[in-house]
Amino acid sequence: MEWSLVFFVNSTLLGVGLAMDAFSVSLANGLHEPRMKQGRMARIAGVFAGFQAAMPLLGWLCVRTVLEWFSAFEQFIPWIALLLLGYIGGKMLLEGIRGGEEAEPPALGMKALLVQGVATSIDALSVGFTISEYGLVMALVCAAIIAAVTFVICMAGLQLGKTFGTKLAGKASVLGGVILIGIGIEIFLTSL
Repeated sequence: MEWSLVFFVNSTLLGVGLAMDAFSVSLANGLHEPRMKQGRMARIAGVFAGFQAAMPLLGWLCVRTVLEWFSAFEQFIPWIALLLLGYIGGKMLLEGIRGGEEAEPPALGMKALLVQGVATSIDALSVGFTISEYGLVMALVCAAIIAAVTFVICMAGLQLGKTFGTKLAGKASVLGGVILIGIGIEIFLTSL
């Protein structure tokens, strides 16, 4: 593919498609932490954007170097996403059920955020196949566009989650946990 409007439109649409899981998780994070500050929101969206950019590049690299290994790994992607999101969602669900009416829910830790980043972007590894004909510079630009789109979409998800989280008070963690588990199941089922 050459530099063209089609390249930029395709990269943007790829970003929108890949960001939907991260949007849902951002929504759940906003529900879980309704008093989240803008700087924290930007860091969370940045983590998701970074993973959404890195995974297609990793897939691109795999296609160009170790195709056989990646093909063997691809069958495990839905299982990994299901386990990671199920674990985090289950933990949030239990905290919401046990915690009752907590005044301030605990903030999302960096470890949990990184797990969410991997879980929501691991399916983006396969995007490396679709961009495998790109040169390095085009692959990097495509990844940057995907990251920018993901960042904007995740910021919107966090803001929506915060808005509804404030209104839902104590039940936000339960709803967030259910959303994360649902996303994990959806990723798993759509890849079968």
